Amino acid sequence: MVVDLVVIGTAITLGPLHNSAFILLLASHRGVRKGLAFLLSWLINLVVVVACIVLLTGGTPPVHHSTPSTAAVAAKLAIGVGLVLFSGYRHRRPPRPFRPPSWTGRVDNASLGTAAALAWLLQPWALVGAGAATVVDADLSSLSDWFALTGYCLLATLSLLVMEMYTVWVPVGAQARLNSLRTWLEHHQDQLIVTLSLLAGLWLMGSSIYALVT
Repeated sequence: MVVDLVVIGTAITLGPLHNSAFILLLASHRGVRKGLAFLLSWLINLVVVVACIVLLTGGTPPVHHSTPSTAAVAAKLAIGVGLVLFSGYRHRRPPRPFRPPSWTGRVDNASLGTAAALAWLLQPWALVGAGAATVVDADLSSLSDWFALTGYCLLATLSLLVMEMYTVWVPVGAQARLNSLRTWLEHHQDQLIVTLSLLAGLWLMGSSIYALVT
């Protein structure tokens, strides 16, 4: 479970879409506050998903090869296959010139509530679903599993946390560097999405098949 959560959390935090949007928020009027609203909403979303799964399982992992256990593994396998197919689709799609989404022009006047809602909209739900299917195996009687779940939520939020703290600590130089990062992310968006989807998908497929046959 721990390795799967590390892989999924890393794929989530490296996603280019929400990172680009977050940098735009930080550059806007009251950017630090909007960034904090986005960050907290993002983290709360992950925590709510984990909490719902834990409530469903009662904090006790299902018996290996039982119906609930097999269903969770099958869900991970299906998500992995979907990610691999999606990466192939994005790779074969003809290249298009980058055009910022229409909502980016309204970020400067966005409210804190809008910034928080944007975090939910930009969540990579396929990966969050894979994380939820993995959390089914969490045993809350084990302190190490508590640390694993906490680490997963923090890892999936790490890029946002680093950029928020960087903007607070180095307000003068942070914006120029983050804007350069956003430009790079926008111009390599397709490559990043393809790579992250492919690697995460292959990992989920491999770990799920291994769990089904052992």
